[in-house]
Amino acid sequence: MIDIRRLREQFPITKSKVFMNHAGQSPLPKPALEAMQKFMNEFSATGIMSGDPDEPKKLFARLIGAGTHEEIAFVENTSMGLNIVAQMLNRPLGANVVTTDLEYPSVVYPWLGSRIGVEVRYVKNVEGKILLSDVEKLVDDKTIAVAVSHVEYVNGFRHDLRALADIAHDHGAYLIVDAIQSAGVMPIDVRRDNVDFLTTACYKWLLGPAGAGFLYVRHDLIQEFEPPLIGWASVKPEVFETLDLWEIRNLKLAETATRFEVGTPSFHSLVGAAAALKLLLDVKISTIEKRVLALTQRLIEAVKNRGCRLQTPQEPVECRSGVVNFLIDKPGERVERLGKKGIIVSARAHGIRVSPHFYNTEEEIDKLIDEL
Repeated sequence: MIDIRRLREQFPITKSKVFMNHAGQSPLPKPALEAMQKFMNEFSATGIMSGDPDEPKKLFARLIGAGTHEEIAFVENTSMGLNIVAQMLNRPLGANVVTTDLEYPSVVYPWLGSRIGVEVRYVKNVEGKILLSDVEKLVDDKTIAVAVSHVEYVNGFRHDLRALADIAHDHGAYLIVDAIQSAGVMPIDVRRDNVDFLTTACYKWLLGPAGAGFLYVRHDLIQEFEPPLIGWASVKPEVFETLDLWEIRNLKLAETATRFEVGTPSFHSLVGAAAALKLLLDVKISTIEKRVLALTQRLIEAVKNRGCRLQTPQEPVECRSGVVNFLIDKPGERVERLGKKGIIVSARAHGIRVSPHFYNTEEEIDKLIDEL
């Protein structure tokens, strides 16, 4: 059972705003802010960075059900993770990539560059849903990857990752997942779902700062690929864990996912991300999902009762997420007026997109509806 009053004390924004735009960017909770301030103060005073540098990876690996933190690399953001994977995959003549017409640009743009040279196939949504039968029609033996968002940013449709993985793997293709709209609010199990690559930044549902993100690479794929970008962080630890000069005549890439890292990450961002991950894991993602789905169900019923058309699929419930979008006249103006009253949501696809997290309340949902 969640003690909402106690948890809301961890989010200073609740004192002045009704914030329900976590699909855009989240305000920092106290633990993340305080961890970053402590880190900066200590480094400013001592010039020494303390703590376990792999702690954020260990926490994220636990969050997504990875076998080990050695399958995790640091990246600055989701777009970087997606680009790394797109650049390093083999792309034979005539290759294609299958995605959907609901995707955020970062999922698709890496494949549209002239250097990549693949055909991009778009599965058309049916009333806001992507049907597995339509995915199967576009995937063939020349498909190198199925690239999707776990949860679609506009309407909140949630994909069945295991089913997509099965379709991709039946044709020798990889499943690439953008998890920025699901990590932190929806359960993820990369081993159960047989995901090949997954990446996300921390500044949305993971409640962390910008500049921190992760790339998961399935353990048996790590040494199969050479990273497209290589720097000091890409090599085996023994190369630089001595007082001797660096070995610069031979390249010895790391045997873990760190081979996909290039240089120094944003340490203070990762410290904040780790604190936010601890908060989420303490509450438990299954508990967070249950609460968020209850909040969004309350919103869906209220929107329907007022005659607004939903752009978010309602059935099956397995396709639902923390994002609800409904059509309304002049959404941009309405969002601006709501903002002036301290209610933060966003305008997307000619509608209003609402994305509450676990610390939001039923009363806040009602207040949004009343103001609209």
